[in-house]
Amino acid sequence: MTRQELKVGRIPALLWGDPSDRGIVAVHGSQSHKRDRVIEILARKAMEKGYQTLSFDLPEHGDRKNQSALCKPGPCIQDLNSVMDEAKTRWREVGLFANSLGAYFSLRAYPNAGLKRAFFLSPLVDMERMIQNMMDWFQVSEERLRREGEIPTPMGQTLYWDYYCDVRANPIEAWDVPTEILWGEQDELCERETVEAFVRRFGGGLEILKGAEHFFHTPIQLAALEDWLDQTL
Repeated sequence: MTRQELKVGRIPALLWGDPSDRGIVAVHGSQSHKRDRVIEILARKAMEKGYQTLSFDLPEHGDRKNQSALCKPGPCIQDLNSVMDEAKTRWREVGLFANSLGAYFSLRAYPNAGLKRAFFLSPLVDMERMIQNMMDWFQVSEERLRREGEIPTPMGQTLYWDYYCDVRANPIEAWDVPTEILWGEQDELCERETVEAFVRRFGGGLEILKGAEHFFHTPIQLAALEDWLDQTL
């Protein structure tokens, strides 16, 4: 499969697959990058269906780990919009694949982007709930977070007060893109009730993989991802 490195403004990106007039923007998750294994699988399956794929690094990820921009809603949504502008200059039809944190930023950035379809893997569809869960896990009160501004956690993630305030001020109110979701039944970052509530509210398909957690990485999980893409793309 062909793979071309390029830049979208200052954003390192990869264009996967043979030339086409249809494409998929791929948004990776936390602690991942544009070359992630699940994106590679998506790109190969998409090429089989006649699509190219455009992936890119979010701030603090991949080739941007040493840059100053933080992986917060403002910079990330701006980057997603820049990548979508690029995608629309290349393709007449644009779809979306988003994993974990990438799904949340996509929900914020793309409600009116004219997407053909969306495919979410382990999506964080309720970021306020996610942050509150992290605060509970590590005994961080709202008052402490407000006072200190930022608090690193043993997960490798940092809790930010301004991030939390932004999320609460901007709930997901609209999403009319036909969407398919693959979710692991043991996902502790986005609980079953949360993902099912999202599907009830906005519609779409939900496939639950038994025994899987949030991070799809085992041979069985990756094979399930391939099968799901075969069925839904």
